[in-house]
Amino acid sequence: MNLIDSHCHIQFKDYPGPHKVVTAAAQANVTKLVCVGTTLADSQAAIDLAAKFKTVWASVGAHPHEATSYLNDKHAEARFKKLLAQPKVVAVGEIGLDFYKNHSSQIDQTQALKQQLGATIDSGLPYIFHVRDAWSEFWQILDAHQPGGQPLRGVVHSFSAHPGQLDQVLSRGLYVGLNGIMTFTNDPLQLEAARQVPLDRLVLETDAPFLTPKPHRGDLCEPRHIADIAQFLARLRGESVEELATATTKNAETLFGL
Repeated sequence: MNLIDSHCHIQFKDYPGPHKVVTAAAQANVTKLVCVGTTLADSQAAIDLAAKFKTVWASVGAHPHEATSYLNDKHAEARFKKLLAQPKVVAVGEIGLDFYKNHSSQIDQTQALKQQLGATIDSGLPYIFHVRDAWSEFWQILDAHQPGGQPLRGVVHSFSAHPGQLDQVLSRGLYVGLNGIMTFTNDPLQLEAARQVPLDRLVLETDAPFLTPKPHRGDLCEPRHIADIAQFLARLRGESVEELATATTKNAETLFGL
């Protein structure tokens, strides 16, 4: 039984020994990892890590928290495109809108998202989207970026919204990334949405080093914790762990070309 962590950040300084993290993941049957960029410099770190490990791939993007810094870099678009051409880059992201914390202004977030979509729309790569408290604004921008009238391929990562927003995600053909939030949320509608995600649209993620699942709360989150997330979701959804693992592995491999 193989599992894939479709969204982690093991290039962060939280992990002084990434070899141990990758080895521990493999021992937990987590055989492939997508290391997701949050700034252009951080994306380079993810690419460098992917070059060292055959089970690690990378994505390139500026997180909405970093939108202002991205816009202030006059060379950002050129750097972005150069990074996308590097080996083992399998996605654009994470990009999107986060109006919950507003580390960058909403205007800057909106502009940065539009710029990143415009710069990468011809890349053919799928997208990793981060959306929090900004659904209507996000859909408006996304729907305006459809090359040839075709919706963009991608995943809404760390999905923790209610069934109504799930319908919006699925209607656009996007995948849904579920992580450790589901193991500790007290929101019944979040759990109901997790139950309703079609098996052929579901991918698993940790968002490590964040969102450590139960029963490991208080520990640093690692890709190996995908196994705990898979077990919880299988029980929640009434599926076997093997069925969930097989489907989510296939989905991640299809989406990212792993």
